Amino acid sequence: MPKQMSFHLLLLLLFSLYSCHSNSQEMAATESIPIPQSQTPEWSPIDTSGQVVKDRFVPPPGFKRVQYGPTTFQTYLQQLPLKSDGSIVQYYNGVEKPPRQVYLAVIDMDIGKRDLQQCADAVMRLRGEYLYHEKRLDEIRFDLTNGFDMTFAKWRQGYRIRVSGNTVSWVKSKAPSSSYVQFRSYMNMVFAYAGTLSLAKELQSVSIQDIQVGDVFIQGGSPGHAVIVVDMAVSDSGEKRFLLAQSYMPAQDIQILQNPRAEPGNPWFEIPPGHLFETPEWNFDIDDLKRF
Repeated sequence: MPKQMSFHLLLLLLFSLYSCHSNSQEMAATESIPIPQSQTPEWSPIDTSGQVVKDRFVPPPGFKRVQYGPTTFQTYLQQLPLKSDGSIVQYYNGVEKPPRQVYLAVIDMDIGKRDLQQCADAVMRLRGEYLYHEKRLDEIRFDLTNGFDMTFAKWRQGYRIRVSGNTVSWVKSKAPSSSYVQFRSYMNMVFAYAGTLSLAKELQSVSIQDIQVGDVFIQGGSPGHAVIVVDMAVSDSGEKRFLLAQSYMPAQDIQILQNPRAEPGNPWFEIPPGHLFETPEWNFDIDDLKRF
């Protein structure tokens, strides 16, 4: 064989050996890297098929929904029925409220045809509806702004209130009834003469670290504002995330709020690092948290 040909064959052999060695390393490296069998889907906070609060909203990764007893106020709020995904909040007169990144769902509950069920009224409505549903009729009571104790127990006996200036008194004028129609009539009268000022005085202050479903952020005033915690999730380390609902002015559907400090479409709030607690249409202080 010519020397020139032997030299070329030697180079080809060396190149072949080097290439095989290099491929073997790459194959070994490839085999040492585990290949995922499936990809974890990106978290979506909203399950559009869900028809109640706890089914519509998905807790953040690493968080589990807090479970309560079947007849508790907390469970009642978690199971509030929702209108179909994409529904628009309506005012009492049927006019639609522009979304403006304020809310992500609408609670399926009538609000009447008068400008009555505003912010604190919606909180009282939910509390009253729960107690009526559980047949705890003697516990349905709210203070009016002047401090008058407005009890459903008295109302269902046929008494109605007489208002003269700042004085309120009971007057027997109707037949006794515990019907739902009479309950709604009672609640409308509460809405007319109670509000954030009276409700804030009724509720008991709680630490935001102890926040739970059913608690209310409330500032009494004219105007003031109130929002209520309707669901909660907790991580293994004890971090909390929660959902808020509100009505507003003028009277409108109760709505599940967007967290203004999160990406669009995320309703889960968290305890803030400072005292300022922001919601889409009102800023609270963390010390504004109260409980029935």
